[in-house]
Amino acid sequence: MINKRLVTAGITAMVLLSACKTKDLKMSEAEKDHSTDKKVVVYQVFTRLFGNKNTTNKPWGTIEENGVGKFNDFTDKSLHEIKDLGVTYIWYTGVPHHALVRDYTAFGISNDDPEVVKGRAGSPYAVKDYYNVNPDLAENPANRLQEFEALIARTHKAGLKVLIDIVPNHIARKYEGKSNPAGVKDFGADDDVTVEYKRDNNFYYIPNQHFEIPDGDLPLNGEKNPLVDGKFDENPAKWTGNGSRKAKPDQNDWYETVKVNYGIRPDGTKDFPELPAGFDQKSYKEHFVFWQDKDVPDSWKKFRDIALYWTAKGVDGFRYDMAEMVPYEFWSYMNSSIKMKNPNAFLLAEVYNPNEYRNYIRLGKMDYLYDKVETYDKLKDIIRGKSSPDELTPIQNRMADIEHHMLHFLDNHDEQRLASAEFAGTPERGKPLMVVSATISTSPTMIYFGQEVGEAGNEDAGFGKHSRTSIFDYIGVPNHQRWMNEGKFDGGKLSDSEKQLRDFYKRLLNFTIKSDALMGNFQEIQSANRQNNSGYDDLIYSYVRWSGKQKLVVVANFSSDKTSEFELKIPADVISKWNLKDGSYVLVDQLYSKNKTYLTVKNGEGAALIKIAPSESFIYEVN
Repeated sequence: MINKRLVTAGITAMVLLSACKTKDLKMSEAEKDHSTDKKVVVYQVFTRLFGNKNTTNKPWGTIEENGVGKFNDFTDKSLHEIKDLGVTYIWYTGVPHHALVRDYTAFGISNDDPEVVKGRAGSPYAVKDYYNVNPDLAENPANRLQEFEALIARTHKAGLKVLIDIVPNHIARKYEGKSNPAGVKDFGADDDVTVEYKRDNNFYYIPNQHFEIPDGDLPLNGEKNPLVDGKFDENPAKWTGNGSRKAKPDQNDWYETVKVNYGIRPDGTKDFPELPAGFDQKSYKEHFVFWQDKDVPDSWKKFRDIALYWTAKGVDGFRYDMAEMVPYEFWSYMNSSIKMKNPNAFLLAEVYNPNEYRNYIRLGKMDYLYDKVETYDKLKDIIRGKSSPDELTPIQNRMADIEHHMLHFLDNHDEQRLASAEFAGTPERGKPLMVVSATISTSPTMIYFGQEVGEAGNEDAGFGKHSRTSIFDYIGVPNHQRWMNEGKFDGGKLSDSEKQLRDFYKRLLNFTIKSDALMGNFQEIQSANRQNNSGYDDLIYSYVRWSGKQKLVVVANFSSDKTSEFELKIPADVISKWNLKDGSYVLVDQLYSKNKTYLTVKNGEGAALIKIAPSESFIYEVN
């Protein structure tokens, strides 16, 4: 799999340089008010894999060989257990109908050419029909949309909210809107294909050139298929999803997709109205009003209508794939339209350029962005011995004005599994990372299904390789399957260590969604403790969180083999902010209440004796 950040830094510079010039922005009052009373937890689930009970795991296996999960596998029991884990939102990944290698012609769906499909099950980010859902996920593909609507209703009944993907930057090479509402035309239906660019074309073209299949590995691992003939009928060729302008893209390009045109000319200039100065301070309602009399590119309207279609069906928000490859003016238009229908919609964007974070939040009206390049990457470096925990502090300082908007995660469909050898190495070594990720800011926390039971992604699925759970293949997820226990969803096949790990996640996540302090203030106490503090190891990290109702001290040990004993210092300025008088206070760990120590305040400074085991963390509440 390719590095998305390298793509955004290179081939797509056209969009990033022209559409996303960084401005010196300040947080608006309206933005400061955009918060929840408590933390939010997102449970990302790869929908195709969640309910699959088959354990064959043959590389390149078919549905018949390896099995597939269905919408109906999300039973009331399973949703209750997910909610009980401490989850508030479920992101059902891979729901929109995408290209795949399976014959559904009996249901009016055309076959996809394996030469422009990644794997057998296909990439969920090569969407073929935005107004319907993946037929693989339905018990009866003819009723697939109704089955998903029923899942939305079940999810809401369980007290959870629903997120799905929208992939605005690119679509499948063979897009066919078989389910379009009345009056909705397919992408490209009215394009002038004789020119490379026209503002209201949905695609960019390479006139007078046929598309050519990229060189590389054989589709379906060399298996015979009537559509595998070395060619794909696309004339003229279109630009590829990651911005490649070659009629024959490289194997590492997103060759299964075509790039959508948002009115960015090939030279990078904009062909649409720009937001006036000061709109970083405006509310979504003011953004919505701004666009009402503006003439915007056709692709803008198409994606707005897609989002509103799913909003009307009860979807509570969206995760936007590679949002930074699309101009933030479009996001202002799109997101303000969604918010006018559902002011509480949860809008999450995949953005990897820290210089652009504030643009996409304040001008693009995003609620949340991935905190990948800063917090995630730093935590991964720390546990792999490439960085010091001390470096977490400047990240928090840099992002203090937008920290609420930076969603934290340690595991998702794109990244190496937290428990994999390539990341933390064991699920237990991931525990201090998880505590810090979930408690260091007011932002939402996300976990990926199976993370809570130590899934390491060891399978070689075919197109997808080990360390990541494949999104391209039909495959089982072993640790998750043990928790699923043949559809009982009771953890009946988990090992003792896996049960303990899930209990840890349950304790942590439920604490975060109830804690008042985690929506309050942050201050590092790392620097005070790194100075002349005997026993305070260089793999310890500490900070405090507080509100008017609750005061917390968080200590994490990233070492895998060293127990540390030390006197934790609480600096005088923290003691003053907390209005603590000289005396003794009980510190009770909120993960495991049996863990207690005492905070002694003397002459306005605090100290507490700490003994912390390898990979252990404490979230102490001051009583």
